[in-house]
Amino acid sequence: MTRTRVNEIDLLRFLAAVSVVFFHYAFRGHAGGYSAMPYPLLAPVAKYGFLGVELFFMISGFVVLMTAAASARLRDFCISRFVRLYPAFWTCCTITYLAGILLAAAQNVTFSQYVVNMTMVPGLFRVPLLEGAYWSLLVEIRFYALVAALLIIGKIHQVQHYLVMWLLASIALEVLAFFSGVWIPERALHYIHSLLIIDYAAYFIAGATCFLIWEKGAAMSRLTVLAASWGLAMFQSDDIVRKVLADNAMSTLNGGIVIAILTLFFLGMLLIALGRTGSIARYRWPLAGAISYPLYLLHENIGYLVFNHFYPTVNAHLLFWSMIAAVIGVAYGVHVLVERRFASRLKTCLMGALTSRPSAPQNM
Repeated sequence: MTRTRVNEIDLLRFLAAVSVVFFHYAFRGHAGGYSAMPYPLLAPVAKYGFLGVELFFMISGFVVLMTAAASARLRDFCISRFVRLYPAFWTCCTITYLAGILLAAAQNVTFSQYVVNMTMVPGLFRVPLLEGAYWSLLVEIRFYALVAALLIIGKIHQVQHYLVMWLLASIALEVLAFFSGVWIPERALHYIHSLLIIDYAAYFIAGATCFLIWEKGAAMSRLTVLAASWGLAMFQSDDIVRKVLADNAMSTLNGGIVIAILTLFFLGMLLIALGRTGSIARYRWPLAGAISYPLYLLHENIGYLVFNHFYPTVNAHLLFWSMIAAVIGVAYGVHVLVERRFASRLKTCLMGALTSRPSAPQNM
């Protein structure tokens, strides 16, 4: 393991993205009425693939804190996140919109909806998401805002204290919500939940704590925070099951399997933080990690459109695996033709534009 890159994180990113792809293609598409093509061969396993998003949030906690701690400047952090997210997002959003037009199955998607979605925050304008998978990006942005707040006040290197406060606040709110007799104004509760990302705080906190363990060592205080984050995630696992059941009327989920998978995520991230992943850590997986983001952005609606257009004329197995290969190939193209070619140039331009302007002194 090097001190500049954690190789296993790239592999985990790809596995998380692929699990979400299988969830949508082999289970949610047909169960939720979005796709005409069932795929019962993989459905019993694929229906748990939605948990890849929780793994993404843990990875973000690790990687985003690593980025913020390395830069320690709000400007550098914001530019790095903008360059990481937007070039690929703009490209994938455009591909999804054009695919809908090409297959004549997205007549309800307007050009104005597409333009507003390009901001990545269409909810602020009360505009529906162009792609269902975009919902998690809004959660990520809220996490970035919390990290940016620490950079603004110059406390990023004391982040462990703030992680503890965030965790305790999340646990307290969940306990209060559990006891229906405790009265909290609904509007205030909604605001606090949104601000502190209560539903997914356990995963961001766990990932960030794993970064601290990786960087500074496995102190008892950090292991305690990680264990408490796991406890919060387990407490909230029933809510995850209920939400997925509500979104997919035909689905059934085993709560014990959900708990087991989430626990594996925590154990896996801890092993990475402790440098106990053996030979996996010696192999580099940069390409797998690089294509995971465009793969996640691209796959869902395009897959449903293709399945609805060609099934049952085309054999389901051929259609399913061809679509998997196709979206991986397009994701690779987005990475090579857009991210590699333009991301560094965009970063240089933004750095130059912001450094050329006089700015007020900041307490960093």
